[in-house]
Amino acid sequence: MPSHPAIRLHKGGQPLHLEHLETRPPGPGEAVVRLRYAALNHRDLWMRQGAYGGSGAAPCTLGSDGFGFVEAVGSKGDEAWVGRGVVLYPALAWGASDRAPDPGWRILGVPDEGTWAGAVTIPVSQLFDAPPGWKPEEAAALPLAGLTAHRALFRRGGLAAGQRLLITGIGGGVAQFALQFARAAGAEAWVTSGSEDKLREAKAAGARGGALYTAEGWGAALAREATGEKGGFDLCIDSAGGAGWKDICAALKPGGALVYLGATRGPGEIPMRDAFFKQIDIRGTAMGSRNDFADMLTFATEKNLRPVIDSTFDLADAEKALARMNEGSQTGKIVLRI
Repeated sequence: MPSHPAIRLHKGGQPLHLEHLETRPPGPGEAVVRLRYAALNHRDLWMRQGAYGGSGAAPCTLGSDGFGFVEAVGSKGDEAWVGRGVVLYPALAWGASDRAPDPGWRILGVPDEGTWAGAVTIPVSQLFDAPPGWKPEEAAALPLAGLTAHRALFRRGGLAAGQRLLITGIGGGVAQFALQFARAAGAEAWVTSGSEDKLREAKAAGARGGALYTAEGWGAALAREATGEKGGFDLCIDSAGGAGWKDICAALKPGGALVYLGATRGPGEIPMRDAFFKQIDIRGTAMGSRNDFADMLTFATEKNLRPVIDSTFDLADAEKALARMNEGSQTGKIVLRI
């Protein structure tokens, strides 16, 4: 098969390399997808910086999100996939349970070859038809962040119409999807950010209001603004952790839930007394099952939701794209054109 370009990580903390690799032919149950667009996630940035456990599996091709066309399959029964535009379900070996993954599950892109490449050879079980009518870059931006947000909101968070949601750190891909999905589900969304500009952008996108997470006591103040003295938020989606959990617990109503999916500010510092006196549920989440992914695609398609694209870079400029992410000033997804 023809070779393809790929962005390779040889060692965490060292520059990336644009190389040409032989495309591996598909084995039984596999497909070769010629990729057109890929997207960035913070996982890629941490791999590049050597701050993610899986970076020890290098050399490898980065990237978990992608859109492309199926070029070949390894089994006759899968030939109907050839020529179709697909997005890739990025959780490998999740297993049969929707409740939690099997112990050996992993995310596409290190240690497995990822999507920052001209092609990827992948199990057919990871293929899903791209939403009809979407731009290729929109389809590429959806999978990992969209899946993570959808599972956090609905399977783990139990979000329902009429509930009040708090999304911390608006601006990143997961938070942007959470805002879109929550509004489409009939929930009321409020946000936090370290930037007044991002708060204004979120309000323009449908958030009811927000607060700077740098302000002292922002949690209780935002709860009062949103709901009155005795109110609070039903659910919070957080990816930061750290000292911010004190204000999140202050913002949640009694019996509320905190669903967290990251720790960019370090381990969450739980205010124990506030949490247990208010009967707060604290639930972890990461990625999602194939059923979660199918539900997310259906929801996004039926509600005509489109990813927010911050910027697009050529594959060869992956380092510049990562620098954009590292600045923390983006709103929405950063995409690579292949």
